Amino acid sequence: MHYDPVLYSRMLTELTLAFHIIFATIGVGVPLMIALAEWTAIKRNDPYYSLMARRWARGFVITVAVGVVTGTAIGLQLSLLWPSFMRIAGQAIALPLFLETFAFFFEAIFLGIYLYTWDRFKKPMMHFLLLIPVVIGSSASAFFITTVNAFMNTPQGFKLQNGIITDIQPLVAMFNPATPTKVAHVLASSYMTSAFILAAIAAFSLLKKKDTLYHRKALKLTMTAALVFSLSTALVGDLSGKFLAKYQPEKLAAAEWHFETSENAPLVLGGFLTKDNEIKYGLKIPYALSILAHGSPTAEVQGLNETPVKERPPLYVHYIFDMMVSIGIFLTLLGFIYLWAQRRAHKNHGRYPRWLLRLITWSGPLAMLGIECGWVYAEVGRQPWILRGFMKTTEGATTSTHVDTMLVLFCFLYILLGLTVIKVLGKLFKNNDVQEELIARGIEGGEA
Repeated sequence: MHYDPVLYSRMLTELTLAFHIIFATIGVGVPLMIALAEWTAIKRNDPYYSLMARRWARGFVITVAVGVVTGTAIGLQLSLLWPSFMRIAGQAIALPLFLETFAFFFEAIFLGIYLYTWDRFKKPMMHFLLLIPVVIGSSASAFFITTVNAFMNTPQGFKLQNGIITDIQPLVAMFNPATPTKVAHVLASSYMTSAFILAAIAAFSLLKKKDTLYHRKALKLTMTAALVFSLSTALVGDLSGKFLAKYQPEKLAAAEWHFETSENAPLVLGGFLTKDNEIKYGLKIPYALSILAHGSPTAEVQGLNETPVKERPPLYVHYIFDMMVSIGIFLTLLGFIYLWAQRRAHKNHGRYPRWLLRLITWSGPLAMLGIECGWVYAEVGRQPWILRGFMKTTEGATTSTHVDTMLVLFCFLYILLGLTVIKVLGKLFKNNDVQEELIARGIEGGEA
């Protein structure tokens, strides 16, 4: 078999990003959920919400530790696997890379203080205020690192002549056209996914007949937040479609198998392509692509045939895009179904239908799968460019002959880290049962 360093470099980078994004998403979204729980506890003088904040914070610390390891791995791999790319991007977009590190330190310092000062203040609000820098720091980290990815899609703020970069403008590079929609989408989807993950844990506990007031309140808080953030994610997704239509039309066209430039363009779901690029068995929603791209059902949408063959993204991104959108629609509908069921639950002694609890239990993994699909579409949909319009992926990769060995070693590392996280979190919460903690804190035993 022919050894291809570009292929192995892509595989290793994709593996690391796919693993890291799990912990990065949790690292961005869970601090906000902890803040919502503690704020509610203070405003309502409700110890159940205070206990939620405590328990979520314990689990959050474990995920932060793994996120640091995988985040460090990404930094190393960028330099080792993509040296030509970093020679250019490392100068043009160095500012947000530095600021992301600063934001993490800012978050980590206040997280440590927050964790070790529970019950140390006479006014609970003082403890809550320590959490605000953690929320800001985690979201700021996401903001800064996402601007780097945005730069890869719409690079600006520099000149490149004969492989030499000049006239660097760091702020112009950082605040490129892709930054607003990409940052907004990353933040909204991270908040949404974290809310659904915590809701899934509460729903699973209720299914296991651990029917405590704690779990019902946790489900109410998380599902309410999940609905708000799923709606905001959908709104930003619509804006992202319009961004793609203007700045990366080939990426949107590949996702929708839209080959000929035309008006009244339909949005295609599913199906498969023939050799002549004809769509078979796909569901076509009339005018939807024109609306997504330009906000008008009669708008003209650029087709993929306008892009040179060697610069077209792989067409399988259509399925990735469909899966991402389908998951988003399902999760939004689930939020509305929960609101309907929550009103009926008041008449049924606070109990929810088991089918709904099962759906919510699956919503956590589904939301994370949606995140993974979104990033695969974002990265693969940009191919063959690593720096759109300036450098192709094949030009940015290393020529090392040992990337395959690194791939195997990192596979073992991520398997070990994943199993360790599952084991540690399982032990942590098994040894600190909700019911026992409720009783220990004198919260009426915790029974409904």
